[in-house]
Amino acid sequence: PYYVDLNQNLFLQASLHSSDPNLVVFVDTCVASPDPSNFRTLTYELIRSGCVKDPTYSSYYSPYSNVARFAFNAFSFVNQYPSVYLQCELVVCRYKDCSSHCYQCRFFPGKSECCY
Repeated sequence: PYYVDLNQNLFLQASLHSSDPNLVVFVDTCVASPDPSNFRTLTYELIRSGCVKDPTYSSYYSPYSNVARFAFNAFSFVNQYPSVYLQCELVVCRYKDCSSHCYQCRFFPGKSECCY
């Protein structure tokens, strides 16, 4: 386990290992839960379908298209439960394929009007 204090910034990175250099990875959904086998009942959403739900969630620039970087602050689950588990879903698309799921406006900063 990784131990953190309340309000500590957590920095994460997800990497796609592929021989295809034309693939891009985006964080689609990240959900926290005190139960490692149940991410539906008692959860806390950080990002859902590309739309940020937690005000402390931030995406960070990566010089590599196959790497997604993001961070958030440790939240109140830390005080209420001994452990918190994180489950994230990523989206992989072809680089600059405007018809793909990745290039919808929700994956780009400043386009929050697409989130609801």
